[in-house]
Amino acid sequence: MTTTVLNNKKSLALQEKAVKLIPGMTQLLSKRPDRYSRGVWPTYFKEAKGVEVVDLDDNRYLDFSIGGIGATVLGYADEDVNKAVIDVINKGSASTLNPPEEVALAEKLLELHPWADMARFSRGGGEAMSMAVRIARVATGKDTVVFCGYHGWCDWYLAANLGKKDALDDQWIAGLNPNGVPKGLTGTAIPFYYNNIENFMRAIEQAGDDLAAIVMEPIRNYEPTQEFIDAIHKVAKEKKVPLIIDEITAAFRMNNGGAHLKLGFNPDIAVFSKALGNGFCSSAVIGKKWVMEYAQDAFITSTNWTERTGSVAALAMIEKFIRVDASTHMLAISDKVWDIWETLADKHGLKIHIGGFKPLIHFSFEENHSVNIAFFTQEMLKRGFLAGGGFYAMYAHTFEQVEKYGKAVDEVFAEISKLGKDVENHLEGLPAASGFGRVN
Repeated sequence: MTTTVLNNKKSLALQEKAVKLIPGMTQLLSKRPDRYSRGVWPTYFKEAKGVEVVDLDDNRYLDFSIGGIGATVLGYADEDVNKAVIDVINKGSASTLNPPEEVALAEKLLELHPWADMARFSRGGGEAMSMAVRIARVATGKDTVVFCGYHGWCDWYLAANLGKKDALDDQWIAGLNPNGVPKGLTGTAIPFYYNNIENFMRAIEQAGDDLAAIVMEPIRNYEPTQEFIDAIHKVAKEKKVPLIIDEITAAFRMNNGGAHLKLGFNPDIAVFSKALGNGFCSSAVIGKKWVMEYAQDAFITSTNWTERTGSVAALAMIEKFIRVDASTHMLAISDKVWDIWETLADKHGLKIHIGGFKPLIHFSFEENHSVNIAFFTQEMLKRGFLAGGGFYAMYAHTFEQVEKYGKAVDEVFAEISKLGKDVENHLEGLPAASGFGRVN
């Protein structure tokens, strides 16, 4: 496969400017260049269409990394979603009056999730989760939340690290700093481990009579056991607290709607974002009437939640996702990528661990991961791919592109195997960072 010398002068120059102007360099931890290999990762894009991305230096890449961090489930600049959004932009995206599309979106989400009765909307996933937790606290009159998984940057979640600084380390990434979170929230967020009933019951016991909600992702690295699901349901019913399922990452991947529908969870509230707007800002909180009606007893309101494009994009995304059977295609694509990693690692004698849930999968090197994955990223860039340890399938991915990706992986895995411990001496950037930390 043809390789090129990395030409990223404009990209690197803007990174150096950004780090002086924007604390943390970017708005999203997952998009920081140090997560891949600072010094080679392009960071900024000029154009994105389908799965092709053009950076500031006019390099063209096929995106086989984490596809807009899971937001662009259909692919970049999807024509059907864009057409719907452009149409309402030309007609007016904001007004003193409300957009009728939010009513249509509520109807569509409740149609896909017949257990739910009502819906509220916002724009980002973190704020939608904060909305859901506040509604639950109002409904129960209690404060303490038990949770597992990753649920965003807001105070209610980071409060878990106030009492025990590493409480969140095993939920997503290590080192999440609770600086700025009021110390008075200590003890109001208690983590538990997925599929671990004994650990879950300890968290419930710790919350005691102050339990306000059970919050969890439906799936991340592996499917839930029926015993675990039954335990969650039993406690929620006995304690009379809402079960909140965070579908921000999982929804509209393996099926039409929330993954909980396929896995067997029976929530009282479910939260959606990311894929919902296919790159446009859209999030939703849906739930049963007994808990959702308490949203009127709390002050939950924001001007831009009434902006029109989010609801329109979501409606267009859902319509197309169902019409083209996107989940079936994405699952097949991720099957192929999983097989590429597994087969080629074995071929070249590399020990890797593959995990995640299809179509959101990832791999890691068992030895020297931060160096090996940075080299992998570096060499894949030279072959025309944005690639790292994760892969989020998009509907726009084709099997022909996957075949090209496989040939590139074959070559790069061969190089890693050949270089062995000498890989670090061939890095053109820095090793990939892990955990949470400052970027200077």
